[in-house]
Amino acid sequence: MKPRTDVFFVLSAGVLWSTVGLGVRLIEDALVWQILLYRSVSLSFFLYFVITFRSGESPFVQIQRIGFPAVIAGLSLVAAYSGGVYAIQTTSVANAMLLFATAPFMAAVLGWICLRENVRMATWISIIIAVVGISIMVADKSGASVLSGSISALGSAFGFAVFTVALRWGKSGEMLPAVFLSGLFGIGVTLTICLFMNLPIFLSFNDAGISAGMGVFQVGAGLILYTLGSRTLQAAELALLSLAEVLLGPFWVWIFLDETITANTFIGGAFLLIAIAGNAITGKRWKPPPFNSP
Repeated sequence: MKPRTDVFFVLSAGVLWSTVGLGVRLIEDALVWQILLYRSVSLSFFLYFVITFRSGESPFVQIQRIGFPAVIAGLSLVAAYSGGVYAIQTTSVANAMLLFATAPFMAAVLGWICLRENVRMATWISIIIAVVGISIMVADKSGASVLSGSISALGSAFGFAVFTVALRWGKSGEMLPAVFLSGLFGIGVTLTICLFMNLPIFLSFNDAGISAGMGVFQVGAGLILYTLGSRTLQAAELALLSLAEVLLGPFWVWIFLDETITANTFIGGAFLLIAIAGNAITGKRWKPPPFNSP
């Protein structure tokens, strides 16, 4: 009998990840690169101490053990984070969160292409349903910024898919060192961009606090809870439990900020949720990415 605590851990991880949209919406002035800079710094410090305490060794030692795949995984997460935050700033949270949820399907296709991993027929059917849902969701995105936000959300999902395949390529089930490395890469990339664009490094107390808090609580703590909870749960259960992030994300901004959902997002999102749930229920071999949040 699987421990109920593991279900609680994974659900709690989904709840934490679901707050990303609310966090970004509460940012007053900071742009995507400034947000990611502060989030990367707090995430890196937090995971360094967690990994060291948990394993008794430096995360740099674990990264060296994983090798080049850890570098690819870390860089792909930086791209995923960037696309994710930009998407939430330019399109609705509901639209962005649902498009983030396509990452498992992209990972399945990438694994099939790059690693020769078999993809079940049920997964191919789910992918087709997901594509229909995406088409419906972006059909009414006429504004250039809103459309670019949707494309960025899909780009973010693709980044998480690459992250997942890189971990499989490196035959590593340990995600924390690669995420720690993504934080270091994120600091270097975002600091360089901020300096190049003459963006202020020092933010207001509100923006700095929210951005840094997202690194510790929204990404870092959520990832740790997911890692603890995924030890005994099957892949299908993890996929279904991860839907808490997708469903709760739009709920928070609706409750606190009165952000509504368009009809196309609602209909297309229903197709996506059916695809994700159907793929999870019909098979237990596939394991989702560690998280879908940007």
